[in-house]
Amino acid sequence: MPEENPKIFIIAGEASGDLHASNLVKELRLQSPGIQIEGWGGELMESSGVRILKHYRSLAFMGFAEVIMNIRTILRNFKLCKGSIEAFKPDALVLIDYPGFNLRMAEWAKQRGIKVFYYISPQIWAWKEGRVHTIGKSVDKMYCVLPFEKDFYARFGYEVDFVGHPLLDVVSDEERFDDDSFRKKHKLSDEPIIALLPGSRKQEILTMLPVMLAAARKFDNYQIVIAAAPSQDISFYNSIVKESNVHIVAGETYPIMHAAAAGFVTSGTATLESALFGLKQVVCYKANSISYYIARKLIKVKYISLVNLIADRVVVTELIQGDMNPERLHTELEKLLNDKSARTKMDSDYQEVWKMLGGPGASAKTATSMLKNMYT
Repeated sequence: MPEENPKIFIIAGEASGDLHASNLVKELRLQSPGIQIEGWGGELMESSGVRILKHYRSLAFMGFAEVIMNIRTILRNFKLCKGSIEAFKPDALVLIDYPGFNLRMAEWAKQRGIKVFYYISPQIWAWKEGRVHTIGKSVDKMYCVLPFEKDFYARFGYEVDFVGHPLLDVVSDEERFDDDSFRKKHKLSDEPIIALLPGSRKQEILTMLPVMLAAARKFDNYQIVIAAAPSQDISFYNSIVKESNVHIVAGETYPIMHAAAAGFVTSGTATLESALFGLKQVVCYKANSISYYIARKLIKVKYISLVNLIADRVVVTELIQGDMNPERLHTELEKLLNDKSARTKMDSDYQEVWKMLGGPGASAKTATSMLKNMYT
């Protein structure tokens, strides 16, 4: 490892990427205290010591139709990002998931002789499998966090590192989560909690949250807590939520997962996070009809939730598009709240998924490898 102070530019385009990038940065700083890091991301990256040049909230466009409608903004972002990298002159570019943007940046950086590391593989095994060739040409080192991804890349003759899932480090530190303190802080009663996780982007929240609320309000003797994304103002949620007994809690998704009896979870990283915290969940997804039609034609996987994909079977119920309605949501959640055998089975399945994800230490392993390979 060089003694000189390395320089890294890091790009995370979503809330989950901001989390994992921040933990990676903490490990990089522990192992190389003089490291300089700039990038695009969010508050968590900034708090870990990254000089944030652009927030991810202005990068996240959901679905095919939305991307087309915002194409001019996206092209401006590419130009702006390239300029930021050229001005900083990093030794390495670190990309966190977010493939539509990051793979183009990988190609551009590789052409300019910048070392390219990719942490958390894009889900190319689900769709756009041909992107594996772009990764093979443009990425110097790919760090995967899902166990089946190593075999997927091997099919194309591309060796990757499976480092385990970084969420294990977060969840393993369970002493951080005190349900009683959480309830007192947010003036919650002793009644059990139904958690609503409607996503982090405005478009998906506007689509998911009203349906989730319509189903959840049917349960008496439960209190509803919405996990508000840190990238959205509380006023945005207040414009949707009309009930006075619904609690909106921002920036504390993990304490909510830990404290809740069950919940509705929008498909994405949150489904795996919920499983690792033991939250009984119904996975939900509804998109723009055009985007959904195109996705259905292109996506190859059997499931939309990471929990089911890792287990390679149905562990959690997935309600997609038309099936995501208040009646179906209510029926499925009622099972998880009142059927002891269903809750016990889900706990057992969750434990199996946990074991498949490898041990803790993903951020530390990845940081060590990046610093080792930065100049080779």
